Amino acid sequence: MSTLAEALAMIRSGPQGAQVAAVFDFGGTVVDGLARRSPARKLLRRDDDRAATLVGGIRRGGDDGDYARFLQAVERTWAGAAEADLTQLGRKAFREQIYGRMFPEAWQLVRAHQLAGHTVLLVSELTRFQVQPVAERLGIDTVLCTELAVEDGVVTGHPDGAPLWRTGKSAAVTEFTAGREIGYVYADSVTDLPLLELAEHPTVIDPDPALDAIAAGKGWPVLSFRPRRAPRPVDYLRTIAGFIGLIGGAIVGVARKSYTGKRQPMADALMHDATTATLRAIGVRLRVVGADNARAPRPAVFLFNHQSQFDVIIVPKVLDGAVTGVGKKELANHPLFGPLMRFVGVTFIDRTNTEAAKAALAPVVSTLRAGLSIAVAPEGTRSFTPGVGPFKKGAFHIAIQAGVPVIPVVVRNAGEIAWRDSPVARSGLVDVAVLAPIDVSGWNPADMDDEVDSVRQLFENTLLNWPCEP
Repeated sequence: MSTLAEALAMIRSGPQGAQVAAVFDFGGTVVDGLARRSPARKLLRRDDDRAATLVGGIRRGGDDGDYARFLQAVERTWAGAAEADLTQLGRKAFREQIYGRMFPEAWQLVRAHQLAGHTVLLVSELTRFQVQPVAERLGIDTVLCTELAVEDGVVTGHPDGAPLWRTGKSAAVTEFTAGREIGYVYADSVTDLPLLELAEHPTVIDPDPALDAIAAGKGWPVLSFRPRRAPRPVDYLRTIAGFIGLIGGAIVGVARKSYTGKRQPMADALMHDATTATLRAIGVRLRVVGADNARAPRPAVFLFNHQSQFDVIIVPKVLDGAVTGVGKKELANHPLFGPLMRFVGVTFIDRTNTEAAKAALAPVVSTLRAGLSIAVAPEGTRSFTPGVGPFKKGAFHIAIQAGVPVIPVVVRNAGEIAWRDSPVARSGLVDVAVLAPIDVSGWNPADMDDEVDSVRQLFENTLLNWPCEP
């Protein structure tokens, strides 16, 4: 066995530049596929044969018979479908199911290769409808897969050329990388042995028994990725208990400080007791690096990367009082979070209306000047990957106007506790790094693209090179 840290270190210390190719297999390597012979229909909200073929084809492992059955299902269910409809179906399946099965460890490897300037390829025996949405989220430009014949915008159901299976996959990679060095290949199945043998540095990911034996004999490194499991019944029960704990903790917190007659002590107690009870009920532990930065300087604009709905529980727990937030206006009507967020003074903005959003943010400056900190997700939406999306500038404008620093709060693993759009949480460990405050007083509000991007890059660098306690 090897470690992810060792694999990342090898990428950083090895040859750099586009002449080096890094090839990632898809199912079982970048995306955790279904177990063999798993009934795909159980994952679907409705009985849709085309969707069942699309999702069910993403498997961990498999053999010639499995792949033959997949091609037969493609011909049976996709023949006659409009190419645009299948493209839309693939994107819908990604949003609803596939993204939650993407390995965070694979994202780290992909980003390390991209930062090294390598030519990154995502290769699969599956179709573009399954693979392309994942490639786009990972920032991978080159996808090699089994293409389907299309006539007048309609899919025939038959491959257009040789399927990328076994030697077909390695042949496609060899043709594309002509003139480049195939430096790295990552794959999980013995059917990908011809592909792995192309690489100077082959790496095996959670191999099937046959490939495991071959890797041991050849001395190839083997990495183990944590499986991406869907919520279990116990997770639903814990989540219900967490919601009960949230409400109960909020009531207890307000009652505990009601003797003060002051809103802010009651709001702080509400957040402390509600978040503590919720995390305890769900079984989520927090491991915080840089906790001192969460306490001083205050007030400040705390920036956090946004992965799940439970970030609104995790971040307030870490910051622990004297902080409110900014949220999208839809949350104001949330039956559970809405009343609680209104009580603690959250400012709700309409992200679809730029002018209205700017007007709504104006009072936040006064809030900061009065001594209360603000927590903001500068991405503006939850991410589909552990990576960090583009940052909006509103939080930075607020900090400049109020004369306060921004403090990055980097959250790791929250997307594993709860998938992006899922209301169900799993037990586990969430890492949080609170970084040193950043002075923005000298920034030019009219020209701060580079500064904002450097802060975003700081988040990504932290996720790729997680800090340790000094």
